[in-house]
Amino acid sequence: MKTAVITGASGGIGSAIAAKLASDGYNTILNYNKSQSKAEKLCEHLVSQGFNAVTFKADVSQSEEADALIAFAAKEFGSADILVNNAGIAQQKLFTDITDEDYDRMFNSNVRSVFNCCRAALPYMIHNKWGRIVNISSMWGVCGASCEVHYSASKAAVIGLTKALAREVGPSGITVNCIAPGLIDTPMNAALDKETIKSLCEETPAGRIGTPDDIASAVSFFVSDGASFTTGQVLSVDGGFI
Repeated sequence: MKTAVITGASGGIGSAIAAKLASDGYNTILNYNKSQSKAEKLCEHLVSQGFNAVTFKADVSQSEEADALIAFAAKEFGSADILVNNAGIAQQKLFTDITDEDYDRMFNSNVRSVFNCCRAALPYMIHNKWGRIVNISSMWGVCGASCEVHYSASKAAVIGLTKALAREVGPSGITVNCIAPGLIDTPMNAALDKETIKSLCEETPAGRIGTPDDIASAVSFFVSDGASFTTGQVLSVDGGFI
């Protein structure tokens, strides 16, 4: 049985991904940083359903903690076969108001965390000549968003990392792909007012905002054997928005 590590597994999208991969039959490591109760509640639910799931606290923007997360997966289940880099933050701010601290926190959370976890997991994948890495970006990383310049830039960096790493590790039987979600119904977007959501829905050909399950289904495909010839790709799960 292969093992999947999901960072940011306590959030809206992360929890849906963890539940989907557990139901697909993978051992699942639910990483969280601050939301311990949410992660443990989800883990208990998955275990009660007969799935193999455990939690692990780590701030994956810190290299030593990312290393510890992957080492735990290897110790607990023998390897780290699948890595879903979902941990991240968002912030809306005028470009001229973005501070050095805002910028550093954004890139540490959204880009360095991906770098850290990939670097930690790849030795196991290369040894096994098999691996799946799925990075969660954003549609704003593709087209950019006003008042979210540092966020858009960090998510664009995740796309660049995905494409380059896919070329490098492809010969080792490892695929690296990226999902660029559109507006998803999660707590991260709870601050948006009804008029903004309505406007975005009207701009979306599908006529609705997405759900975490929409993203989880895409992840499920990318880590499956059916996607073994698919790598370096960016899949926009945004209802046709861009």
